[in-house]
Amino acid sequence: MIEENELTPEQEKASGADVKKDAQGLFKSASKFLSELLDIRDETDRDQTIEDIKKDIPFKGHTAWVLIFAIFIASIGLNVSSTAVVIGAMLISPLMGPILGVGLSLATYDVDTLKKSLVSLGIMVGLSVMTAWLYFRLSPLTEETPELVARTGPTILDVLIAIFGGLALIVARSKKGTMASVIFGVAIATALMPPLCTVGYGLAIGDPRFYLGALYLFTINTIFIALATFLVAKILSFPLVKYANEAKRNKIKWTVAAIAILAIVPAVIAFIAVLEKSNQDRDIRNFIKNEIETNDELFLSKHEVNYEDKTLSLTFLNELPDATVADLQNEIKSGYDHLKYFKLRFKGNKIKSFDLISGAYQDAQKRLEEKNNVIEGLQNTIVNLKEELKKTTGKTPNDFLQISKEAKINFSDLQALSFSQELQSNFKKIDTLPMVRAVWKTKFNDSISLDRDKALTTWLMREMKLDTVYVKK
Repeated sequence: MIEENELTPEQEKASGADVKKDAQGLFKSASKFLSELLDIRDETDRDQTIEDIKKDIPFKGHTAWVLIFAIFIASIGLNVSSTAVVIGAMLISPLMGPILGVGLSLATYDVDTLKKSLVSLGIMVGLSVMTAWLYFRLSPLTEETPELVARTGPTILDVLIAIFGGLALIVARSKKGTMASVIFGVAIATALMPPLCTVGYGLAIGDPRFYLGALYLFTINTIFIALATFLVAKILSFPLVKYANEAKRNKIKWTVAAIAILAIVPAVIAFIAVLEKSNQDRDIRNFIKNEIETNDELFLSKHEVNYEDKTLSLTFLNELPDATVADLQNEIKSGYDHLKYFKLRFKGNKIKSFDLISGAYQDAQKRLEEKNNVIEGLQNTIVNLKEELKKTTGKTPNDFLQISKEAKINFSDLQALSFSQELQSNFKKIDTLPMVRAVWKTKFNDSISLDRDKALTTWLMREMKLDTVYVKK
């Protein structure tokens, strides 16, 4: 007997079918929504896009001068490490035209456009490097700046930016009513000009680290922007160039396909290489942080990486025990996948820790002894001056202190009083004369001042038991 709330097998089957039907309906609705949201075919103007890109390929006249001025601006920005100036230069740069032309011509089998694009791109690169070289040769500022150093080699982020920037650029150019803001944004994000300026800087100072690394970065960006253009043009089914001769059409088709493959294969290899270097950098940072900085007995001074030889050189301030060296070598091979083939080179201080402490203590003692000698010399000088003063005047500093107090009582207008022995010569003999300098609060005319000085002189001669005292003005 079936209970009141219990479903029969037929009802359960029908209920499951309804749920499945609803899920399928929801999936179709979501798919339709996403398809309509992301579909760009209806708003793509293929013929106009091809025409616009072909217009930007030629390089002469105004375009050449704009590029020269933009290179100068970018070079100045890199020279003074001003990001704002570099961004401004990238906004006016005409470098994108030939790169888009290369990708589009490969996708549409347009050999003539491909030739024009490659020629224009080569001229642009050559002119850019020459302009940057000229600036840095003439500029008095030749030191490395963070902006220049940042363009000496690609990272995985540079590759990803080039890929997505190229996709955004060709999608924006293919839309009816071109999205200018996107084009400007891609020009900034992909940063094609700064590497070329850095190539010129490297040639100007003769440093291959700059011109080879920056040229590699520019090449990577160029290839991936062109590749992104190629892929979008294929996906959007841009019309192929038609040739009357079928044999010629097939020949051109295979030639362009070969060129595309030759461009794609190095791009993939470069992407893998950059990705591996990025992973190695990450593992090196983690290795130093986890295995060295957390060890209170290790004092790392610096580290150097040689990616070609796969070596990581570590320089320490203290001596490294053999057990610590073995432990670090095991850790880098077992705990860090991208460093398993790296070799560690240690540069530890060979002086024992006790010797280091003893040497530091001896240095401190030596410095303290030198300071004590200086103090002792000053103290002896003071004693000698006191003895000389007593020998000359028969008075000690305490005597002068008492006399100055009594002088203040007898001459209330007296503000300051000083005493010294002055050597005077008539070019035949030298005399030592007692000199007094008095500073008065109130100034009077010459006659009153003279009488006041005479009264002070007479009083000082009596109190100090001197035959003569000279008062200085």
